[in-house]
Amino acid sequence: MSSLAGFLLASLAVVAVPGSNLVHIVTRSAQDGRRAGLVTALGVETGTLLHVLAAVGGLAALVSDHPLAFTVLRYAGAGYLAYLGVRALARRPAPDVGGAPGADRSAGRRLFRVWGDAVLVNLLNPKVVLFFVAFLPQFVPAGLSAAATRARMLVLGVVFLALALALDLCYALLGAALTGRLRGTPRRERRLSCVTGGVHLGLAALVLV
Repeated sequence: MSSLAGFLLASLAVVAVPGSNLVHIVTRSAQDGRRAGLVTALGVETGTLLHVLAAVGGLAALVSDHPLAFTVLRYAGAGYLAYLGVRALARRPAPDVGGAPGADRSAGRRLFRVWGDAVLVNLLNPKVVLFFVAFLPQFVPAGLSAAATRARMLVLGVVFLALALALDLCYALLGAALTGRLRGTPRRERRLSCVTGGVHLGLAALVLV
């Protein structure tokens, strides 16, 4: 129980400390509304699920044994954050197409891209990669069989996923609460796009430090 409590506290620290996942959820929710924010949170935790499966399958240990692989992931993560930043800076307020033919389909495609962006942001997040590579194995007792080790890692990974999902949904709702203040006119939306782009570019630079 004490080991589980320690793991919960460590997981809470990883999720609560501001990073690319948290910032991406809040800014996406503030820029595009509550639905996009919630989809972003689900996308981020889809990435977490893939991290868990990679750790259980031994891919996390492979990254740990090959520092070059982690370096490649770090640069890829910075590059993707920079891409999102540039895309936000280039964004223009979308026209109101409510009720137009194909509007629902277009909205569906946009939400799918929002989900995909979030999955990649998390998959290429060095902080999350380090958590599963270096930190999670510390809560797996030595001497367990291979099957027991995988089962233990799976349980801990699911615990982390549940905690992260609950907090990320809260972040999405928080970002959505800012929507009414920051959106509403083309000028405000343009300013929000600039802020969002600048934040993502800043995160990309921090990843490389």
